[in-house]
Amino acid sequence: MLIATWNVNSIRTRISQVEAFLSEVNPDLLCLQETKVEDASFPTKIFEDKDYHLSFFGQKAYNGVALISKSPLKDVRFGMSGELSNNPEAQYLDEQKRVISTLLNGVRIINVYVPNGSSLTSDKYEYKLQWLNCLKNYLDCQSERDEPICLLGDFNIALEDKDIHNPNRLSGGIMASEPERKALRKLLGERLEDIFRIFEQGTNHWSWWDYRSGAWDRDRGWRIDHIYLSKELINHSKSCVIHKKSRGNIKPSDHAPVLVEIDWPSQESNEEPDFFL
Repeated sequence: MLIATWNVNSIRTRISQVEAFLSEVNPDLLCLQETKVEDASFPTKIFEDKDYHLSFFGQKAYNGVALISKSPLKDVRFGMSGELSNNPEAQYLDEQKRVISTLLNGVRIINVYVPNGSSLTSDKYEYKLQWLNCLKNYLDCQSERDEPICLLGDFNIALEDKDIHNPNRLSGGIMASEPERKALRKLLGERLEDIFRIFEQGTNHWSWWDYRSGAWDRDRGWRIDHIYLSKELINHSKSCVIHKKSRGNIKPSDHAPVLVEIDWPSQESNEEPDFFL
């Protein structure tokens, strides 16, 4: 199965680009972030007319996550409360629409849009750290069902210095501070691995280029869009790539899609994945 993640920075602004991407790449599931639209106004018809299945969790002008799938979506869960029911902190954090999950071939796909944090002195930075801590609790709760997991999305964190075009200047600042990195490593634990780094260890692989300062033209980017897999999926993974050319579109999102291909048997097949053996 081919799974993609993409911060589109407004689904209505980028609708034709999403259509083109689906046509060209043909993923089984496309996970979107920063859709910036209320659920009632999501452009469902254009996808449903092409037999896609949709689920979304959005709000006006900000945030928002969505799933666009070739097959019916199963056990869709919305927000932090999708796992942490009756948790006041999760309910508070869900006022910003940033998490949606589903089952695809028995794999739990969790699509997240982590807060940016603004600056190290901002209240939004403390909110980001709180949000990441709650995401850890969310994942701990999910782990009790022993589902294989694919955690993906816009994390707004460069986990390593090689994920930044100029670490000497930018490491330690927002999206690259040690508290952010520590919080991300903590929620990943020993369970989840960065699948892109299984296939590519070097630097100069970016998924986000700021609209300002000619970052795209100078290729001064960050790798902040990640796909993390649980160990039972790692050996079934065939590739993980950044679809960089999407950032070169006319009026593009500032992010490029990231894709992972996993050779995972369909639930309808008689083949069993290794972790059942």
